[in-house]
Amino acid sequence: MMISETDKPSQARAEETAASPPLLDVQGLGISFRASGGSLSVVRDVTFAVQPGECVGLVGESGCGKTVTGLALMGLLPLRSSRFQGRIDFSGEDLLSLSERQWRRIRGRRIGMIFQEPMSALDPIFTIGEQIGETLRTHFRIGRAEARDRAIEALSKVGIPEPATRHDAYPHELSGGMRQRAMIAMAISCEPDLLIADEPTTALDVTVQAQIMDVLGELSARSGMAMLFISHDLGLVSQTCNRIVTMYAGEVVETGTSDDMLTRPRHPYTSGLLRSLPSFTPRKARLPSIPGRVPRPGEFSEGCRFEGRCRYATPPLQGAADAGAAA
Repeated sequence: MMISETDKPSQARAEETAASPPLLDVQGLGISFRASGGSLSVVRDVTFAVQPGECVGLVGESGCGKTVTGLALMGLLPLRSSRFQGRIDFSGEDLLSLSERQWRRIRGRRIGMIFQEPMSALDPIFTIGEQIGETLRTHFRIGRAEARDRAIEALSKVGIPEPATRHDAYPHELSGGMRQRAMIAMAISCEPDLLIADEPTTALDVTVQAQIMDVLGELSARSGMAMLFISHDLGLVSQTCNRIVTMYAGEVVETGTSDDMLTRPRHPYTSGLLRSLPSFTPRKARLPSIPGRVPRPGEFSEGCRFEGRCRYATPPLQGAADAGAAA
């Protein structure tokens, strides 16, 4: 079941949307992988858009299809074992039709990505500066000296102290928060039009998490960069994003403004994510949770995929049985 925005946007918002086409327009995206028995569908009919300069949150539990959607937007899924449906339009160009050579001029340059685990994404045998510099020299015709200056500037933008010193450090010499900032610096070094942030605050303490969110918000506001923020934390996303898209079991189930999603969630899954936030739970009360787990690909039901965990679901034929009893 898909729930979309029903409230009329403000006149200013409507005029702005009509005046500028979406930077990213995902229409009916389907992703499946080759399996022993044929193909395994992991994402179905995903549709959302990101306007220039807008920050959109993509939320849901682990296994909902958020990361695989982000990887598809970056062209990082293996072509031999992946099958796609629908369209991913970026500045009017269908990304699903690009060759790997065409992808290289967009990936990292016009679309940047912050990966979940910086220690795995960063190469341990190269310094932080060498890795940022390689990205810059790949997309711009600059020498090593200029690449070094730009890399140090990028490290400074994300709030890393003594950026010239950190430039020559290896990933293992930095703390988790510093590595995450270095990943952000690499992603924004080429000043992309769109930044995909995949769980950028995972495994960070609350203080560092708040600092990372402030850095991302400031970068977006300063440069006009659009951002797709992927997270399981609806409360965290609502602090930064203008709109929120909720995914469950490979489908988009609700989309709306951050204010609407926080105050008037229309899908039971979005409501369940909100109820599980400590800030929405009375003090000393038991923290609510959504029973069960997200079904794995191949276990998806034909109807509403959230039915098995939904407190509003009615057992099959229950309504008909009640009507018969009343008669």
